[in-house]
Amino acid sequence: MELPLYLIPLFPLAGFLLNGLLIGRLHKRIISLIACGSVGLSFIYGVKFFVDLISLPEQSRVIENIVFTWIPSGHFHVNIAFLLDPLSAVMVLVVAGVSFIIHIYSIGYMHDDKGYGRYFAYLNLFVFSMLILVLADNYLLMFVGWEGVGLCSYLLIGFWFEKKSAADAGKKAFIFNRVGDFGFLLGLFIIFWQIGSLDFIAVFEKAPTMFVAGGGLITAATLLLFVGATGKSAQIPLYVWLPDAMEGPTPVSALIHAATMVTAGVYMIARSNVLYMMAPVSLAVVAIVGIATALLAATIALAQNDIKRVLAYSTISQLGYMFVACGVAAFAAGIFHLMTHAFFKALLFLGSGSVIHALAGQQDMRYMGGLKRAMPITFPTFLIATLAIAGIPGLSGFFSKDEILWKSFSSDYGSIWLWAIALLTACLTAFYMFRLVFLTFYGEGRMDVRTREHMHESPKVMTIPLTILAILAVIGGYVGIPHVLGGDNRFEKFLEPVMHGRYHPSGEEAHALASSGYGASTEMLLMAVSVVLIIIFIYLAYHFYLKNTAAAGKLRDRFSGVHKIIYGKYFVDELYGALIVRPIVNGSLFLWKIFDVLIIDGLINGMATVIGDISTGLRPAQSGVLRTYATIFLVGVVVVIGYLLVK
Repeated sequence: MELPLYLIPLFPLAGFLLNGLLIGRLHKRIISLIACGSVGLSFIYGVKFFVDLISLPEQSRVIENIVFTWIPSGHFHVNIAFLLDPLSAVMVLVVAGVSFIIHIYSIGYMHDDKGYGRYFAYLNLFVFSMLILVLADNYLLMFVGWEGVGLCSYLLIGFWFEKKSAADAGKKAFIFNRVGDFGFLLGLFIIFWQIGSLDFIAVFEKAPTMFVAGGGLITAATLLLFVGATGKSAQIPLYVWLPDAMEGPTPVSALIHAATMVTAGVYMIARSNVLYMMAPVSLAVVAIVGIATALLAATIALAQNDIKRVLAYSTISQLGYMFVACGVAAFAAGIFHLMTHAFFKALLFLGSGSVIHALAGQQDMRYMGGLKRAMPITFPTFLIATLAIAGIPGLSGFFSKDEILWKSFSSDYGSIWLWAIALLTACLTAFYMFRLVFLTFYGEGRMDVRTREHMHESPKVMTIPLTILAILAVIGGYVGIPHVLGGDNRFEKFLEPVMHGRYHPSGEEAHALASSGYGASTEMLLMAVSVVLIIIFIYLAYHFYLKNTAAAGKLRDRFSGVHKIIYGKYFVDELYGALIVRPIVNGSLFLWKIFDVLIIDGLINGMATVIGDISTGLRPAQSGVLRTYATIFLVGVVVVIGYLLVK
């Protein structure tokens, strides 16, 4: 009996319903078993379907499962249906696998939290929404998952809603994503208007004949889809919600940054590669926004002191890398980096959670140091993740990041300037990540005596997930060893049917491997340059933050103006506040206190006052005394007779 695809997202949904409906009635062990078990089953079934998929011929690797017709309206039909192909298979394994590890870690991290059941219910709903997003066979069902992860991010970022900062961060994430989602919807409207369907296969097959390549309509549709991606995946100009998302529990940060939410935009662009290959202007915009975001976030991370915010800006920067890959038509390279990033970024966040747990909630790196000896498991695993994100050869991040650097240089859609900025960003990444390592784990402890006495390694339920992720951070890139290093890039080859296979009519292939005639020697030279520069920047971090710490202070004082700007995050939040938030607030206050209270209420209340005054003046005429009425009547008669005589 063939199992249905909908079982993969169904298990987390069942976990959400059980834990959600029985909040306060279940023991923590039962809650943990339901939450972790449901996601674990999703991963197991994902592996099962992955095995089934790779057993099929390369160009036939598609498993479809139509559950029922959702919207039958004339010629417009939308199904609740799921699609497993190489791209969605990779995403399912990443989402379910990394989420399962984070669920296990959460058992230890959230053990004493009073909202334990609610936390795991939200976590399961998050995974369910993301699995719906990546398994959907049409844009409308994808949008359901798209909105679902947005809702869950709001619930989990503001999980500790008693704190105003957490509640505000949740609202900020929700509002910024609504802006992006509006653009996404407009893009879907254009696609449906032109093609008459939102099913992926129908859209991708008909797009080359229904749209004019390079035309205004396809450019508008893809740019509007990208607006949605900038919201979900935190790119300029909608990236400012992600650093504030650190107000949520640390495992939530790991889930958002590694396995769900922020990867949605990258996945959507890669899924829509047929459309983007028809819109070169949109590809250029994706690449430019991606590289600008990568560099901007990397410079901000240089001066941050909160360990989680450094990692948050690191995520924004790495997402920029993924969009650069998509922008130069190297969609497989973007997904490759998405996968490796999931491993080492989840490890970095969970490692930072272990540090915060050991320091009784301290997140400021200026009050850390000397944790290397106290945390014999957290330290080496965190170091492995740092080496991976820095792009040190032999670790997963090296293979995926170097692939993006190479494609940004060699692709028909790339340029030497794109490569140079991407390389500079990689160097800055190595610098600020090792700054974090040296400030946190090396040197003398800068925490107070009470915290120093409290320092300890995390329990096994937290350190075992760190160890598993560390292994993945090392070996995860070997599925994509490039040809120049003797590999055959099996990852890119696996994604080939999606990136330039069955969805692409002849002549409309997405040439992810496009290069302008550069040879292996050029690729090796660029690889060597990047590795050497990254090692130099790691040494600079060692010099400033371990060997000669006074030099960092002198450099900061010398360039105090630049440091103030970077430390202030270029004051983008303040700019949004001045240009958007404050005018809206002031406008609302004007409508309330001036237009509503003074004009509308004033007009109505004024009319009531005038009528009241008139009534008060006339009230004596209604005295109830007969003689008064007779006198008034007589006066009236005299006035009328006088008027008639005069006339």
